[in-house]
Amino acid sequence: MKSIIRFIPLILFVLLGVLLYRGLFLNPQAMPSAMIGKPLPNFELPMLKATEQKVGREDLKGNIVLLNVWATWCIQCKYEHPYLLEIAKDPRIKLYGLNFTDDHSAALRWLKQYKDPYVFTIFDEQGALGLDIGVFGAPETFVIDHTGVIRKRFAGPINTEVWKKEFLPLIETLETEMAQGAS
Repeated sequence: MKSIIRFIPLILFVLLGVLLYRGLFLNPQAMPSAMIGKPLPNFELPMLKATEQKVGREDLKGNIVLLNVWATWCIQCKYEHPYLLEIAKDPRIKLYGLNFTDDHSAALRWLKQYKDPYVFTIFDEQGALGLDIGVFGAPETFVIDHTGVIRKRFAGPINTEVWKKEFLPLIETLETEMAQGAS
């Protein structure tokens, strides 16, 4: 019995090693979201550039919407920013920002320095909306259809390849649904 007890730490160490090794191969974009297929939750938060103005769910309805979660503390957000500037030129979609758990003045400086691709940015200082929609971190981008239903969650930075593979097919599907009058 004493010899078996001696091997318990070794067995636990090996099991932990296997678990951690497996984790290296998980896809962070494949994190499930309970919000897919559900309406964007009700919220009332200030705009980043005009904190006296409040915005809510109804302000994001009627178009194909990309809600991009970003913050100045997010290194990958800086990487994806030039791609967002290009995406913002696409008339098929409306790009909104969700500034997540960030410093207000730092966020304003960021948009001034790197240019603002967003129709407007929601200032989610406490992270309430981010938590309600299942944000794990930044950057993340949500596709919201014209009826206000969340159709996709993508974790990680957007670039040209990701845009073409992950977003364009869904946008084309949503355009077809809108043209057919689907609600």
